[in-house]
Parts: sequence; C-alpha cells; structure tokens
Amino acid sequence: MAADKPYRDMIPSIRYSLAVIRDEARRLVQQKLISRQQAIYTLCQYIPAREWIYVEHELEENDFLLRDCIGDLISYENWSND
Repeated sequence: MAADKPYRDMIPSIRYSLAVIRDEARRLVQQKLISRQQAIYTLCQYIPAREWIYVEHELEENDFLLRDCIGDLISYENWSND
C-alpha cells in the first residue's frame, strides 16, 4: 500500500463488529480467563496482534476507552427513545 493513502483506506474488508467483540469478551469472562473488572485492553491478549488495531478502532467508534471495564462493554445497552 502506498504510504500516502489515508488510514481508512488501509482497513481491510474484514471488520470486528461490536457484537463480535462483546461475544468474545463474554466468552472469556464465562471461562474465567478474564474478569469483568479488568480493563478492556486485557482483550488484546486473546486477539491476534495484527487484528487488534481493528478491534481498537471499533471500540473507539462506539465510545469505549481501553481503560473502561470489560463489564461496561458486555453489559452496555443502547436505549432509543420511543
């Protein structure tokens, strides 16, 4: 890829959705590999390094910080007005 291409052009067509990230976090909590109190950043130990940037991007797009608790991620609900 050319160095002058914007970052968004470098993101592959494979995308980690927030639902996939949440499901993975829930699975790891249920298996007691991580706890709900740990920072979301802990997930990087279980996601391939080359893919972490895409996970991080998706979390940022959904207003999550890497220092937020995993419990916030897996119990997050988006309420819409009726």
